[in-house]
Amino acid sequence: MRQKFLKIKNLIFLTATLFLMGITFRYADWTYLKAHAEERYTELQTFSKVLNLVEQYYVEKVDTKKLIYGAIKGMLRELDPHTNFLPPDIFKDFETETSGEFGGLGIEISIQNGILTIISPIEDTPAFEAGIKPGDKVVAVNGKSTKGLSLVEASQLMKGKTGVKIILSVVRESLDEPIDITITRAQIKIKSVKSTELDEGYGYVKITSFIENTGRDLEKVLGELKKKNTAIKGLILDLRRNPGGLLDQAVKVSDLFLKKGIIVSTKSRDQSKEEVIKASEKGPFTDFPVIVLINEYSASASEIVSGALQDNKRAIIMGEKSFGKGSVQSVIRLGDGSGLKLTVARYFTPSGRSIQSEGITPDILLDEVDWEAFGKAVIKSKSPREKDIEGHLLSDRERKDKEKSDKSKDSDRLFWWKEMGSKKEFKTAKDKLLAQDYQVFHAFNYLKAWKLMKEVQ
Repeated sequence: MRQKFLKIKNLIFLTATLFLMGITFRYADWTYLKAHAEERYTELQTFSKVLNLVEQYYVEKVDTKKLIYGAIKGMLRELDPHTNFLPPDIFKDFETETSGEFGGLGIEISIQNGILTIISPIEDTPAFEAGIKPGDKVVAVNGKSTKGLSLVEASQLMKGKTGVKIILSVVRESLDEPIDITITRAQIKIKSVKSTELDEGYGYVKITSFIENTGRDLEKVLGELKKKNTAIKGLILDLRRNPGGLLDQAVKVSDLFLKKGIIVSTKSRDQSKEEVIKASEKGPFTDFPVIVLINEYSASASEIVSGALQDNKRAIIMGEKSFGKGSVQSVIRLGDGSGLKLTVARYFTPSGRSIQSEGITPDILLDEVDWEAFGKAVIKSKSPREKDIEGHLLSDRERKDKEKSDKSKDSDRLFWWKEMGSKKEFKTAKDKLLAQDYQVFHAFNYLKAWKLMKEVQ
């Protein structure tokens, strides 16, 4: 009788759990559902027994919700690093971040091989102004070790009231010892599109992240450049250190430059069900050359735009191989206000290349140069990409094990250019940009040569 009671109790627990999680079973008939329920019954029974034993006999009274949340987090740790459980308070913060205004430090983080790592500080934010750099390893926050923390837990640790100072203990490759960096939390409003006019008809636009209205803001900036100069002669689209963001904005940005063709496709577990997103054929900016700059911190939405313009022969991609984050996350609101960020598919470029763990390889490989003390050129060291993260979602190439991952090699060259010299003050933003950023300087020369080469053909 007791066994029968426990069985009924466990089935009720299973039904209640599925209901609270708000799972929608698509394309599943009752037979399929029943078969899977029976298959998992033994495992769920074990979980239920452990939960009951802890509730009844643990030395102190326990919080059942905390235990269940912990069990969910532990389960998701067995999957890829981008699948996370978001408790109600964290899920609420997560929803506000994509609007472009939120409280915090202004950094994009990742867990790489168990270490909290900075993918990129967002420009004009407290972290950026404090000197946080891509690739920094955060080993402690206010003296508390970050070892073993999930991405969500680490993010929560750094958030709090605006105006409050927070100390990040950072390990940096160029330094022998960890350093403490003090940052004051602030209400962060991201300006995702920034522009500089390089010459008559030539523009430079940097997209720092893909948030709401990025596509609209870019269209506005390009429209103003075109109106001012009658026509646009060439554009540098800078996606370096752009950690990504909203898929729909990556599609809108790509669509601005394309008359036709595929922008991106996604494939889920059932690869026969491929979703293909195509250009709307209304692209208003399709008649001038474009150079896209990327580096190892260009991820996700940045890689979608780069891949779309590269495969459609719309732009030259220049710089360094991108991060390789080509998986699709679906965010599901659960019944109790919590959320599930679940990896559901992979991204593919128009030609069918997988972005996941492979990244986008530039048409023109060009090292990034960091100027120190106005005169000493240093080639920046390479940072871990998606494929270097323990437990990452494997690419088709990795799964088939046909060849080793392509590792970009550091160049032995040091680059110099006249404009830099010992100059410390610049008359215009254009002069400063071209003097201090070798990749932009090089891309601008390519744009100007583009027109010349066309004329001699």
